[in-house]
Amino acid sequence: MTLHYKSNGAAMALAGALGLLAFDVAPASAQSLVGSWAGGGTIIYPSGEQERARCRATFRQSGGGGVAMHAVCATASARVTQSAALAQLTSSTYSGEFTNTEYGIQGSIRIKMHSSSRMSASLNGGGGRAHFSLNR
Repeated sequence: MTLHYKSNGAAMALAGALGLLAFDVAPASAQSLVGSWAGGGTIIYPSGEQERARCRATFRQSGGGGVAMHAVCATASARVTQSAALAQLTSSTYSGEFTNTEYGIQGSIRIKMHSSSRMSASLNGGGGRAHFSLNR
């Protein structure tokens, strides 16, 4: 695999796999996501190749009781910015879709709040998938 292919392919898969961003959550529970989060995890590319990644995300309340989030995620070979919309499924679980306009990728995301300061996220999109642990 050439460096050019890996960089472009990694950026595309990373964009597809790292979609943490603007969540639509019920007002009563939105506060649990508000704030800054950071952590890491593993990206699994369509080829099966795996790469470690780091993410930084900031959530803020937005109009209509939602929560807006901006996230930047990076591996050794790529850096992407994401946006998404999530709905609350249970008091600690959120699910929805993300979009990366830079690479034209969409996918699904599921977040599980383990405590007020720890969450895990699973993403699928762009032919890849990812699993992350984030902390405040």
